[in-house]
Amino acid sequence: MTKKFKHKVGQGGYGSVFQGWLPNGTVVAVKLIEKSHNDGEEFCNEVVTIGRIHHVNVVRLLGFCVEGSRRALVYEFMSNGSLEKFTNTTDVGQCLLRERLYDIALGIARGIEYLHQGCDQRIIHFDIKPHNILLDHDFTPKISDFGLAKSFCKERNSVTITEGKGTIGYIAPELFYGNSRHVSHKSDVYSFGMLLMAMVGLKEKIGPADGSSSEAYFPQWIHDTISNDQKFEGIGEDEDEM
Repeated sequence: MTKKFKHKVGQGGYGSVFQGWLPNGTVVAVKLIEKSHNDGEEFCNEVVTIGRIHHVNVVRLLGFCVEGSRRALVYEFMSNGSLEKFTNTTDVGQCLLRERLYDIALGIARGIEYLHQGCDQRIIHFDIKPHNILLDHDFTPKISDFGLAKSFCKERNSVTITEGKGTIGYIAPELFYGNSRHVSHKSDVYSFGMLLMAMVGLKEKIGPADGSSSEAYFPQWIHDTISNDQKFEGIGEDEDEM
């Protein structure tokens, strides 16, 4: 299927992604799970969660494979890769037009709404960020990577978790503090807001000087900036261009 894993197209927190082909010629993405915690809980969680949902803005799981300790997920292939390569670049040729960014943002919002309201159970993704938004040949955005996702009945307003989930630069405050947390689906909405900042180039202006804005916790940055009587330089200055 993958021609001996020759065509690597991506790397995630839990493994590598390779381009592959089904017998009928359909191009697919094969994600090999190389790092697994809690006895493969992330793998099982992703199969169970994404295997029963269908939406144009959620990546489609075509199949999976378990052979001993080796695990793999097979997805539809997204030829334009992740949104991250278009939001974290200085290459003018990689920059997206405002109209396309708008359509991508709208598609992501629809996908999140579907996870929260359109499924039999409410699904919190817990890791909405540019790296987990994939783009097909038409730049239609699709939410991916459900290894941290959690589902619960819609009658409940929140779910209790015992450890933080997600990427520091995108997680909501209720996920950042404390040991036992009551978290609602609105934590994904906060992450979506941070993703929008990344899409218009604002997140690169916060955090460490090395540009690792994904590791910069936004409320802490705001607090430190105000405490040190610093100005919010850069933010809002390019508003007319956006």
